[in-house]
Amino acid sequence: MDDLLGGLRTGLGLDQHALVQGREFVLGGVRVPFDRGPLGHSDGDALLHALMDAVLGALGEPDIGTLFPAHDPSLRGVCSLTLLERVGVLVAQHQARILSLDAVLFLERPAVAPYLDSMRHNIASALDLSLGRVGLKAKHPEGVGAIGRGEGVMAQAVALVWCP
Repeated sequence: MDDLLGGLRTGLGLDQHALVQGREFVLGGVRVPFDRGPLGHSDGDALLHALMDAVLGALGEPDIGTLFPAHDPSLRGVCSLTLLERVGVLVAQHQARILSLDAVLFLERPAVAPYLDSMRHNIASALDLSLGRVGLKAKHPEGVGAIGRGEGVMAQAVALVWCP
């Protein structure tokens, strides 16, 4: 059965953070001007966290909370692009290859459309992928729920990975 798909595996990731005063708003490794930012032990980059969990899931590895625990003081405020690069090293150790990443951001504010290309570039660069292998969209929840009220940010991601 393992040979049925020739080593193709998918992973799904989801992450969300409350938005609070006194934090920079970082998504996809890009600082987005806003009066609040995501609460988290690291930089709170929900997009990169969801992408990492998607890749790790495809590899059959534990989630980012296990690999990069919040109780580790060395990770306090860490740039999530650094963690994404470490996930890329893990992909190489598995002799695997990321074929495709796709993600959706859910937030009411701030408007992130002008930053999506920079986010895609950061992701592709951190994982040594061509830009065409990284898809990214942003959706507004139209006032529905906590995200729609502007209280947080959420990201969902899927990864297609070839594993030998």
